[in-house]
Amino acid sequence: MTLASRLAALKVVPVVSVPSAARAVELAQCLRDAGLGVIELTLRTAAGLAAIEAIARAVPEILLGAGSVRTSEQARASIDAGAAFLVAPAFNPAVSALSNAAGIAYLPGTATPTEMETAAGHGHRFMKLFPAEVVGGKGLLKAVHGPMPDLTFCPTGGITAATARSYLDLPNVVCVGGSWIATDAAIRDGDWTAIGANARAVADL
Repeated sequence: MTLASRLAALKVVPVVSVPSAARAVELAQCLRDAGLGVIELTLRTAAGLAAIEAIARAVPEILLGAGSVRTSEQARASIDAGAAFLVAPAFNPAVSALSNAAGIAYLPGTATPTEMETAAGHGHRFMKLFPAEVVGGKGLLKAVHGPMPDLTFCPTGGITAATARSYLDLPNVVCVGGSWIATDAAIRDGDWTAIGANARAVADL
């Protein structure tokens, strides 16, 4: 089963940053128990890599992605830590080459048709639209679908629980990335009740 097909079934990828590896494990367990078995853990904090490793070891059944991957060094470290896929804010040829060689899915961030075509030329036809709401969102995705029908997207950036459904209804959208599932404040406070409720609500989409 491809990453795209797995994410299509899940609909929403929680995009999170964590303060510690221990808190990351608690978060992954909360999402799993709520029925949302995926997480994109970004490398925006010092705990990022350790958190990926901790989740891979303690909650192996969750589909684990490393986010904000901008260099080949970060990509290699993320794969070694246990990430099953890589997500980036932009396309990086070195990360692309490494992910292709390792057989690991890479979702490069794109914002224009030229960037989309560049990523596709390197073998990535499932990619991220980022920052989605800023660069045109649903309008841009509708516009590129005609001339680029083979490309599919995980739009991320500014999407909310209220707007996610309208993105998921588009034929070239596989899933959406969202920080509303587990906000920085909720993770910091260990508000697993709120996070669990947000995760369970994804089924209604």
